[in-house]
Amino acid sequence: MAVSSSSFVSLSTPPRITFRDSHIPNPKPLLTFNPISKPSPLRAFFPSTPTPTPTRHNLTLRYLFTGIVEEIGTVQQLGPTPDGTGVHLKINAKTVLHGVQLGDSIAVNGTCLTVTRFDTVVSDFTVGLSPETLRKTSLVELEPGSIVNLERAVLPTTRMGGHFVQGHVDGTGEIVSKVPEGDSLWVKVKAGRELLRYIVPKGFVAVDGTSLTVVDVFDEESCFNFMLVAYTQEKVVIPSKKVGQKVNLEVDILGKYVERLLSSGFVDSIKKS
Repeated sequence: MAVSSSSFVSLSTPPRITFRDSHIPNPKPLLTFNPISKPSPLRAFFPSTPTPTPTRHNLTLRYLFTGIVEEIGTVQQLGPTPDGTGVHLKINAKTVLHGVQLGDSIAVNGTCLTVTRFDTVVSDFTVGLSPETLRKTSLVELEPGSIVNLERAVLPTTRMGGHFVQGHVDGTGEIVSKVPEGDSLWVKVKAGRELLRYIVPKGFVAVDGTSLTVVDVFDEESCFNFMLVAYTQEKVVIPSKKVGQKVNLEVDILGKYVERLLSSGFVDSIKKS
């Protein structure tokens, strides 16, 4: 069968394809890239697109503290808000106002509270208090002139000098004794048995937001004690409190997790596997 040579294209030389500019009304790059979140060598070959600078809120690990008190503040006002719908607490302070933003978290005597107003000129800030906060903590005992422990929420670069403190007060304890020994001070606190079961000798406990090491636990008295060295006594509010006054307590969260795992049968399931 005769076949027309016009039915074949010679492959000895590659075809030449040309375009006229008029055929491409809006020339575009042949390659497009989706935004990439990590630095890439490809960025060296393409114009960089400015990206917004992360705000401080993106860098802040909110609701986590270390129990290392940064500053002692002074209560200026505690009472109903101007519209009468809530309760607010105004505190005079300086250190914790550095870089402060509305919505930031500051622990006040170990209670995580949200900044609703601040004034760096007169050095004060305001936080709101819910009814539940007033029921569960000792903040209800505050009055103008009272001093309080203050700590800002940690940053990713913060050194963990104490232990993981959430600022979620588990309950209150009562100071039952204060006994000096040399320049140190022994403090004994009575706590409910529902909290005392999480407190162990040489373990951590947050007392008014201060990370402390438990010395002994007295189950028969439902008490535990700790010792404050001279330096710590100058930096926290506990020594200024009297016998019979309340302190906020937050037990080590690790104890709660262990109890939860044991009660859920997690350990037994591992043994069987």
